[in-house]
Order: sequence, then structure tokens, then C-alpha cells
Amino acid sequence: MPHLTTDDGVQLYYEETGKGAPIVFVHEFAGDLRSWEPQVRYLSRRYRCIAFNARGFPPSHVPQEVASYSQARACDDIRAVLDGLKMDKAHIVGLSMGGLATLHFGLTYPDRALSLLVGGAGYGSESGEREKFRTEAVVIAGKLEREGMASFAQAYAYGPTRVQFEAKDPRGFLEFKTMLAEHSAKGSANTQLGVQRERPSIFDLEAQLAKLSVPMLVVTGDEDWPCLLPGVFIKRTCPSAALLVIPNSGHAINLEEPAALMRRSRIFWPRSTPADGPCAIPVPSATASPA
Repeated sequence: MPHLTTDDGVQLYYEETGKGAPIVFVHEFAGDLRSWEPQVRYLSRRYRCIAFNARGFPPSHVPQEVASYSQARACDDIRAVLDGLKMDKAHIVGLSMGGLATLHFGLTYPDRALSLLVGGAGYGSESGEREKFRTEAVVIAGKLEREGMASFAQAYAYGPTRVQFEAKDPRGFLEFKTMLAEHSAKGSANTQLGVQRERPSIFDLEAQLAKLSVPMLVVTGDEDWPCLLPGVFIKRTCPSAALLVIPNSGHAINLEEPAALMRRSRIFWPRSTPADGPCAIPVPSATASPA
């Protein structure tokens, strides 16, 4: 199994396929690199696609100490992937927890990002939801430690922003739930405590977002209520950001609407990408209508 080693000694499992401009996919808390299979299968026809499992998600290493997990570390692990695979720059695509890691990567290492796609990011960012979100992270971690992954997956998969997926694609939803149950309870608990609970609100990033010039597309489902306002905030604050809202959709938009995510977000690059370097994701203008 291919692994690369981060600067703090953690081994990350990755899969790579295709040739061309590099795209790095960063998964959500309830997913892993397999969550990006629809996108990788299509885009690897034209591009070099790399998907990796975050620390705590086997077959990546599962550090036993919560101190090994943080929002900053999740950002730096993306950098470690680029460094380990000898990539100077890449398009970074992330969802939810991975979307926030992607956003922080763009803010921290703008010179390493060709473009950013930030999907379903910002849950718990609103001021009235902050403490509730932090408390939920502790409760979830405790449930994982006590009851294990299978029990947790059965409950977590039916959240109010995930039932849309089951309604549209029962077979895909069952696969998602099955894969979630295969995760490490310890790694998932530590991720909740180290990354999720302690991450900053998107609204605290205003000054940094206002200076960001990397092309960025923010994507959210219109029924992913906790992420709608944060998405609008990023769009209004960041001069290089565009916002795409996918109708009648919840949180797992990469699985729920895989074709729409690729087509409507314009995540394809021209087939005639110049040999001397990749082009960035075309970002729709403010006046463009959804395609």
C-alpha cells in the first residue's frame, strides 16, 4: 500500500491515478478517499488525481494522542501530500472537514494552490452554534469510544443533512454507511476532539479571506443548512470566490450529486491543457447563471 510520511512522522495512505495537472481530494469526517471515487474515475481520464486518507483513518496511521490532531495539522497534511509526491502546486478539492482543510491550505499556502474547491464547509461557525458544536464533538467522541464505530455509523448516517442522499440513492447511501462503519473509532474520536471541536469559525477568518487571490469555488447543497451562511460569507468576503448552491441537496454533495458537482462547478479543465502548466478552475463571474 502506498504511504507518504508527514513532517511529524505520521504515515498517510494515498491512491493516485491518471496523468496531467494534479488534483488532490480531501475527504470529510464521515468519508475517506473512497468518497471521491465518482470524481476520480471521471477526472483521471485527463488529470493526475490523488486522494488520501486523513490521519486517524486507516490505512493511514492512527495517532493515539489527541494532540496529534488539529485544524492546522489537517492543513499541513495536504502540504505533506504535495511535498511527498514532489508537486509544487495542485488543485485542491475538499468536502466538509476536508473543505475546511482546503480553505486553510489556501490561506496558509496560497502559492501551492492552483485553485480551491471548498464544499459543505462551515458547520458550527455561526456564533449561536459554536458552543453547541463544541459540545457535540465531545459527545460524539465519547460515543465512539464507548460504543464503537458500527453503532456510531448507524446513527450518524441519518443526520438531517444526509437523509437527502438516502432518498436519492439508497444503494449509494448503504455503501456510504458501510464504509463509515469501517473507520477507526479511536481515530474518529481524536479527530472530533482535535480537529472538529477546536477549529476556528469561518467568520473569524474575515481578514485572511479578504486578501486571498487564489481562484476558489464554494459549493453547498441548499438543504445543508449549517453551511449555507458560511458559504455566502466566504463569497461576500473573498474577492476570488464564487458560490454554487446545488438544489435539493444535503451535505454529501460529492456522493449525492456527483455529476452536478463536476458539471455545475466547472471542475473540468480544457482537454487542451498546455504542456508547460495546468490552467486553473474556471470561476464563474458574479453575473453568470447556473449551468
